[in-house]
Amino acid sequence: MSVEPEASGPTWPVPPKGGWTADDLDRLPNLPPHTELIDGSLVFVSPQTIFHESAVDFFKWQLRTLSPRGLVVRREMTVVLDDRNRPEPDVVVLRKGAVTGASQTQFKAEDVILAIEVVSPDSEVRDREAKPRKYAQAGVAHFWRVENDKGRPVVYVFELEPASRQYAPTGIFHDDLKVSVPFPISLDLTEIIRDIEET
Repeated sequence: MSVEPEASGPTWPVPPKGGWTADDLDRLPNLPPHTELIDGSLVFVSPQTIFHESAVDFFKWQLRTLSPRGLVVRREMTVVLDDRNRPEPDVVVLRKGAVTGASQTQFKAEDVILAIEVVSPDSEVRDREAKPRKYAQAGVAHFWRVENDKGRPVVYVFELEPASRQYAPTGIFHDDLKVSVPFPISLDLTEIIRDIEET
């Protein structure tokens, strides 16, 4: 009687002493898409919800339309905050020189003008606490957190207080979002819901 070989399962990368670094994220083979580095640890994301996907698309295309020359909008690209932190904001607004080529995999924190995180159930603590603190310490001037409140988007807007390197809340927006910084922006947030309902 022969014994069937055991099916090999996934092999997870074993962190080096002191944890992974920002540069390791490009070198590690077979990482799941959208892997982030937080405090030297790899963070894998759960499958996206329709709300998350619709919100990310909405902000990317709306901000691309509204942003002045000299700014670039990208989605789901990692940002190097320091040697042990390389999160992946859902949407970023960047200085134009931040994009260096088609094979680029990361941006520098100093090139990020606005970082947007759309909160998922598995990322609540990271998106509400850890990431905003790290973005602020790295000098990212503007941060928006988007939440799903019973199927309706709510956007929490923050601006960096440079002396303390902490974010100050500047508004909570439900149906309409209107701000003057980092550039004039007026958005109908209900379009996110319409996008979901029309699919």
